[in-house]
Amino acid sequence: MLKIYLMAFCLVSFIAIGQDKNVSGYVTDQGGNGIPGVNVLIKGTSTGVVTDIEGKYSINVPSSESILVYSSIGYVSQEIPVGSKSTIDVVLREDIQQLSEVVVTAMNISREKASLGYSQQTLDSDAVSKVKETNFINSLSGKAAGVNVRQNNTMGGSTNIIIRGNSSFTNNQPLFVIDGTPINNATENEEGQINGRNGYDYGNPAADINPEDIESMSILKGAAATALYGSRGQNGVILITTKKGQNRQGLGISVSSGFTVGTIDKSTFAEYQKEYGAGYGAYYGSTGYFNDLDVDGDGIDDLVVPTTEDASFGGAFDPSLNVYHWDAFVPESEFYRTSRPWVAGANDPVEFFETQTIWDNTIALFGGNENLSYRVSYTNVNQNGILPNSEMTKNTINFNGSAKLNKKLTTDIFFQYNRNDVIGRYSTGYSDNLMSQYRQWWQTNVDIKAQEEIFHRTGKNYTWNAADPTSDPTRPIYWDNPYWTRFKNFNSDLRDRFIMKVGVNYQILDWLSLNLRFSGDMYNWLREERRAVGSVPAEFTVNRLEVPSGYQKYTIDSEEFNYNALLNANKQITDDLNIAGLLGFNLRRENYDFIWESTSGGLAVPDLYSLSNSLFPNPFPDERLWQREVYGYFGNVNIGWQNTFYLDGNYRIDVTSTLPVENNQYDYWSIGLGYVFSEMFSIDWMDFGKFRASYGTVGNDTRPLRVKQTYERINNFGGAVLTSLPDEKNNDQLKPELTREWEVGLALTLFKQRFNFDLAYYNRTTDNQLMAVKVSQATGYDATFINAGEIENKGIELMIGGDWIKNNDFRFNTTVNFTRNRSEVKSLIGDVQTYVFASYQSGVTSNAQVGQPFGVLKGTGYQYIDGQRVINSDGYPVAVTDQIIGDPNPDWTMGINNTFSYKSLSLGFLIDIQKGGDIYSLDMHYGRGTGLYPETAGLNDKGNPIRSPVADGGGFLYEGVTEAGEPNTTYGEAMAYNGAFYWGNDDYNPNTMTVYDAGFVRLRELSLTYTFPRSLFDNVLEKLSLSFVGRNLWIIDKNLPYADPESGLGAGVSQGFITGAYPTVRTFGFKVDATF
Repeated sequence: MLKIYLMAFCLVSFIAIGQDKNVSGYVTDQGGNGIPGVNVLIKGTSTGVVTDIEGKYSINVPSSESILVYSSIGYVSQEIPVGSKSTIDVVLREDIQQLSEVVVTAMNISREKASLGYSQQTLDSDAVSKVKETNFINSLSGKAAGVNVRQNNTMGGSTNIIIRGNSSFTNNQPLFVIDGTPINNATENEEGQINGRNGYDYGNPAADINPEDIESMSILKGAAATALYGSRGQNGVILITTKKGQNRQGLGISVSSGFTVGTIDKSTFAEYQKEYGAGYGAYYGSTGYFNDLDVDGDGIDDLVVPTTEDASFGGAFDPSLNVYHWDAFVPESEFYRTSRPWVAGANDPVEFFETQTIWDNTIALFGGNENLSYRVSYTNVNQNGILPNSEMTKNTINFNGSAKLNKKLTTDIFFQYNRNDVIGRYSTGYSDNLMSQYRQWWQTNVDIKAQEEIFHRTGKNYTWNAADPTSDPTRPIYWDNPYWTRFKNFNSDLRDRFIMKVGVNYQILDWLSLNLRFSGDMYNWLREERRAVGSVPAEFTVNRLEVPSGYQKYTIDSEEFNYNALLNANKQITDDLNIAGLLGFNLRRENYDFIWESTSGGLAVPDLYSLSNSLFPNPFPDERLWQREVYGYFGNVNIGWQNTFYLDGNYRIDVTSTLPVENNQYDYWSIGLGYVFSEMFSIDWMDFGKFRASYGTVGNDTRPLRVKQTYERINNFGGAVLTSLPDEKNNDQLKPELTREWEVGLALTLFKQRFNFDLAYYNRTTDNQLMAVKVSQATGYDATFINAGEIENKGIELMIGGDWIKNNDFRFNTTVNFTRNRSEVKSLIGDVQTYVFASYQSGVTSNAQVGQPFGVLKGTGYQYIDGQRVINSDGYPVAVTDQIIGDPNPDWTMGINNTFSYKSLSLGFLIDIQKGGDIYSLDMHYGRGTGLYPETAGLNDKGNPIRSPVADGGGFLYEGVTEAGEPNTTYGEAMAYNGAFYWGNDDYNPNTMTVYDAGFVRLRELSLTYTFPRSLFDNVLEKLSLSFVGRNLWIIDKNLPYADPESGLGAGVSQGFITGAYPTVRTFGFKVDATF
């Protein structure tokens, strides 16, 4: 029935309503720029239209005696008689006294920004569509104060977005709401991926939103702003308003087409030393660096590269020395049983990467009249990634329509269908990740192009890392041929998603309306992962066992439905007093069905990826069925007096099914005050000035099935069906997390709107943290869920904007967003001082530790005397266990957005800055330990090779003091085993040695746009613009070697740790936008 209604609605929208006379034209500012959203009304009536994005309008008037009134916030209104004119172009002057900007707030209610007692920031469509990303969240970097965005460099990977710091031990991602519809943005990555072991980053579902469909975004940051969302508002809310139809003459068509290419930023990838090759030292054969083996059959042992080693602490390169490489044992190779010079590989793994390409095309049809409006769009995005066999295709259909059924009743419909089809997502983490191979475990003598050629010619797993090349060169010991990994051990996933909303609004009185709204977000997601017969055994299958081959699939069905009723009031009681408010009800129903199935022990038949092709009986699947129901009752009141004093209050009660009956009802509230002092003091240079203050509470409840005790299936014993207690004990006394926050702020607009300033200070505390704590195994469990712990975040947000130069032809505008946040874990439970929420390879952990910022890294650190590192008698640092070695939270972040416009030419660029923060690099820890990087070779300060024995003048001198406090003069051996760089000995190579400053300065975005004059197209085209666009073009400064400080494992609380990091992709290309 809904489909029939939508089709009929679209058809009716194309019908023009006949009138006596049509008037059209453009409304521009004094600089000749079109002004969107100008109200064009027939004087004395309620009939009117609004201008489109180019400032164009078209309106039917009853007679030539009509008078048109042109009005817009911030401009002086004009009245123009129609007379005999059919075209009326209008230039509006800025009204310095009128600055009542209207913004979207909670529950999609529009309010004058001056009336708000809290911080709110609005971004227009250009923020995400001018220089586009396939995940639009990445485009928010540096564009909003208080918002920290950390993107992953994987194709379609997740983005970590945090507003005002981490407030929870579990989830800190904000709520996304599109046209009033809350959507699911939960990452669906498994535990192995989250903790950096292995797995694929499947991204966050909010990336399904098409940037070309976004009209604006409203970012609600504090508790006072989000209290109406109750248990979902703890981490902030991002409200997305999509593009709508326009009142115009005839059908409008807009087209946007873009093509970009991407190449890796080589400063973010491994750089190799070129002096030494495979091995771990002088431990092989007669020479110490090569195995002895008679390869050519002449009875004399030959020198063979130790293929079983995945390190480069071997023999020094010598082009006069001929040795047998890995391909000397491959019958199909031209070098079969042939020796070659002992030299560095001609092609490093940097040549493994391909050129990324993205085609992004959108077409939209739109139109409307006084009673109807519609917009329908189709978008196709095709991306080929930087890795072989990687492709992502996104298709999106979007529809927005509204109808005025009579003077009191209007209806609106929104829906979006998205299909996301991906082949070859990038593996992440330490194990089974090509980037770990290239950054941590590689032989510098290997030519990556030779690996590519032999795989594509034979289709076999001929690897440089064969366990025994003489008997079976296709049997790897640690690492497969990289091209085998990409073309044989690949994954694929397909997600179909439908987001929709149907709303009805009834205008009871001119100041009172009733809004009924039904919305839904539904997706089905199939994910398949394959491991070919003949691969290195790796962690795989439901039981997470190491197997040499296998097949596993995930089926995820997610549904969320919201039923809303809102009674809205906005009444001008007197000339001085205005009261606005709402009463509302929300019913939210969620269903989440997850099934993870796999083979066991491997595949019975190679290359047949099916659950029925299991070598052993299939393990029990991992099945999760979560259901949630929440009833919300809420209200808001906003009182304004003389446009000067404002009082705003919110209250909400939630009743949830996920908590015990005695604790399942809880309330949230907020209050905000605003004082527009510019209304009371007439100062020539001050256009607008306001103080604001607010206090609010919001929360976060737990996921389903954490209250009552349950059992889980385990493998049968004989014919008996067995169940067991789970590892974690549920808790029927759980309560919701609670965040309390106050903020104060100052907003100024000065010098005839040439300068804007907004400053906010906030302090937020979250307690009753939902966490799993360890318990005695005598209880039958490993851990139990409890409420405990408190986190405090406090900080400053500053937004400065200015038109430094502004005249008829030229304009120079800058917007600066600055954020400084400080977090502290105030308490945990009882005497517990540290809560470990993630453990990584090499013993590093992410922690909540009392008295420290949230997420500090712990591991082995240095011992110090008076601030000097202590060096032992062998020349190595003295290590101390269980030390805080880093804080991943930045000192501050800043985005500087600049726009230069000259007539029809516009240049924009964004500088993104992060000061401070720490990051631990497992890549550097192991890469140094295996001799890959330049600092492990070369000469020491004596002019001798570092890798030579200390007795021969070699070795490495650490700065520091002896245990007696004297300056260190003892050189440490730089050999592989038990040397200065050895990864296997924390006493010599403590974790803190590879902790780096995560700060950076980068050119995040660049755009150069030329808009062609309308006069060139003789009314055929309303707009045509051509843009050169670029993103991540230049990391101007960074401290982390060979990687991007933004790299990580993806979204979540596990930050400040990188392993197998992917290089940053510089993208640049062209974009054409046309409107007919």
